[in-house]
Amino acid sequence: MAFEWPVRIYWEDTDAGGIVFYANYLKFFERARTEWLRSRDLGQQRLRELTGGMFVVTDARLRYLRPARLDDELIVTASLREGGHASLTIEQQALLKPEQMIPDSPPALLCEGTIRIGWVDAATMRPARIPGSLLERLSSS
Repeated sequence: MAFEWPVRIYWEDTDAGGIVFYANYLKFFERARTEWLRSRDLGQQRLRELTGGMFVVTDARLRYLRPARLDDELIVTASLREGGHASLTIEQQALLKPEQMIPDSPPALLCEGTIRIGWVDAATMRPARIPGSLLERLSSS
C-alpha cells in the first residue's frame, strides 16, 4: 500500500495559465518521499546524523496526464518499487481527491513518476551502500 500525503494547490504553485507549473510536481513528490521516510521514523536530518549518509535524487521520470488548478486538493503517494544496495526506486503519483469530481468516482491521476534516489556519504557526496538496517526498515511496509 502506498504512503499518501495531502497537498493543496496555492497561487504560488500555478503558472500564467492558472494550472500547476509542471516542475512543482517534483516538489510535491519530494515532500511525499520525505514524509514517507519520516512516517518510518527516518527523518532525513536524523539519518544524516546517525549514519553520515543521505539520499540524493539520481533520476526522475514524470508523465503528466491532467492539470491541477488553484485550490485543488491532491493526494500524493510514494511507494518503494525496488530497493538495491545503493539506491531505491520510488513510484509516485499525484491524484485529484475524489470529492472534487463526480461522487463515488476514484481519484483522478494527474501525474505519475518514478524517482531513483541514491545513498551517498554526506561528507564526500560519493555513492555508498545503504545501511542494512535502513534498507530492511524501508522494505518492510
